[in-house]
Amino acid sequence: MAFLWLLILLILTAGGLFLAGRLRGAALQVMLAVLFVGAAGYAWQGSPTLAGAPREGEESPPALVLREPRQAMLGTFTAGESFLTIADSFASRGKTAEEIGAIQAGLKKYPDNLALRIGLANALVDHAQMMTPAAELAFAQARALAPKHPASYFFEGLARARAGDQDQGLALFRQALALTPPGTSYRPMIEQGVAMLSGAIAEQQMRVPPEHMRGGGVGSAPEDRRPREGGDPSQPKR
Repeated sequence: MAFLWLLILLILTAGGLFLAGRLRGAALQVMLAVLFVGAAGYAWQGSPTLAGAPREGEESPPALVLREPRQAMLGTFTAGESFLTIADSFASRGKTAEEIGAIQAGLKKYPDNLALRIGLANALVDHAQMMTPAAELAFAQARALAPKHPASYFFEGLARARAGDQDQGLALFRQALALTPPGTSYRPMIEQGVAMLSGAIAEQQMRVPPEHMRGGGVGSAPEDRRPREGGDPSQPKR
């Protein structure tokens, strides 16, 4: 039931962002992605007994399709876009193995395509529902292709935040922002991601009690158990 209420709150928040903030397209989708970071962290912490590996033979939940942010940062009419469109279709239905297969087919034809490399990394995260060594390698390969392009930093940051590592996600968002010149069309999208994730982390830290308050009240000090001068008053005087 708690997850149902959480989903309702996310939907209401998304509607408020759309109507009041007048966000559209890529900016709206990134805002939704950052909102889902909190939901993912809640679900993750709420199920500590779950195994940390994908289940074989089962479909994953529908993935968060990142088509609009990808196209905003990497272009719409790229060589690998047709393969990524097919992959997006599989991802939206939870068919993450097929999503990976479609992107790998594109990479056989266009091995140096940055959008496909980033798409593969995102698909690997979708499939495992966590950051894996294979996904880390795919992001590293994307970064090697274009070390000065912010896209690999941005999407890896989003993947890490979705997997629960919000601090590393924020660090990567900031690296992406540093590589994005002022006036770039998608810079506001990254700025919004940084602001949202910074706020989520700050709110989380506010809920953690200070070290001196853990295990005791405010200003509590350990009891002095040394014997008092003049002997133990609880013993009768001789």
